[in-house]
Amino acid sequence: MRSSAKRVAAAVARILMFPLACLAGFGRWYEPYLFFAQALALIPARLGSYFRIAYYSFTLEGAGVDSHMGFGSYFVYPDASFEDEVGIGAYCVLGQVDIGEGTQIASHVQILSGSKQHRRDEAGRLTDEGRVFRRIAVGAQCWIGAGVIVMANLGEGATIGSGSVVTRDVPIGATVSGNPARTSALVEKTLS
Repeated sequence: MRSSAKRVAAAVARILMFPLACLAGFGRWYEPYLFFAQALALIPARLGSYFRIAYYSFTLEGAGVDSHMGFGSYFVYPDASFEDEVGIGAYCVLGQVDIGEGTQIASHVQILSGSKQHRRDEAGRLTDEGRVFRRIAVGAQCWIGAGVIVMANLGEGATIGSGSVVTRDVPIGATVSGNPARTSALVEKTLS
């Protein structure tokens, strides 16, 4: 339950972020959107978190309450959402993603918009043609450890070990780790 002080702080942050959201076309104009998203990522401490959450409440497709977003973290695209009580650590870069309620994301996590964002032509040069962006779904109550790279969906209650690279969808309640992330025999024994 939110205290009165938190509600007031969130309301003041929303008032202060409204002009920036207007200048970004409420997320419809990409360059100004990204400019303000990255600039707001550099405001430290709790004040910065209030500002980031308020800005995203205007510019993302959905932004939950009682959430926290650490220093240096930002959403690259406005085609994203997060639900209530989401915690995002420092220095996270988040692509096109929907984050479920209560999910906790440690620092230095990257959630990419799929694994096919970059292509090469016949001569081996990088090209924009044929690029595929995938909207990633992160279920409710997930834990994503530090330094994880996510390129696939995470089922509700999934736990991703620190430093893992998720290239395939993770089932509901699964615990995975490694590069590529998978369930290890040790983890399976621990869960039994």
